[in-house]
Amino acid sequence: RRSEGERPALSGSAGSAIDALKKPVEGFVLSSPEIPDPTKLSLEFTGDGAGVSPPPAWRGAPTGTKSFAIVMDHLTPDGSIKCYWTMWDIPATTAALPKDSHDIGKLGAGFRGATGYEPPKSQGPGPKHYVITLYALSAAPAIARQSREVTREVLLGAIKDSILGRESLTLTCTRN
Repeated sequence: RRSEGERPALSGSAGSAIDALKKPVEGFVLSSPEIPDPTKLSLEFTGDGAGVSPPPAWRGAPTGTKSFAIVMDHLTPDGSIKCYWTMWDIPATTAALPKDSHDIGKLGAGFRGATGYEPPKSQGPGPKHYVITLYALSAAPAIARQSREVTREVLLGAIKDSILGRESLTLTCTRN
């Protein structure tokens, strides 16, 4: 797991507002019960496998949480951010998403432009790090765009003023 201080900086005004939350919320924990080693992204969740979304689970959401949002991204060696998963309007009563989740919340667009989970298929050998970030929100985001237009940046901009806490899970995948 990556600590809050190790999270790569986000760009733009949404990034600066979100990065202002340096102190994690005590007891707010993000994990994935179907990932046996909590530091390794199973091939099942990549483009080399079934390409289904991983099943995150959480507990200890901050008091006042009305909704959750999820972003899964990757900081490339050149410093750009590729987003593989944006999801919002996850009800506050939810504590986990099933593998290959489609029926809870709303799905946005990944960096390739597809709506829903875009499984990573990193190029070249060596470890690649993917970060799933869960945001606990004081209100459901007001997004007046079609799902295919809701990118990482749009979602982060819509939630920046309602973030009560966030928790991240960093997973590594190595291609041979």
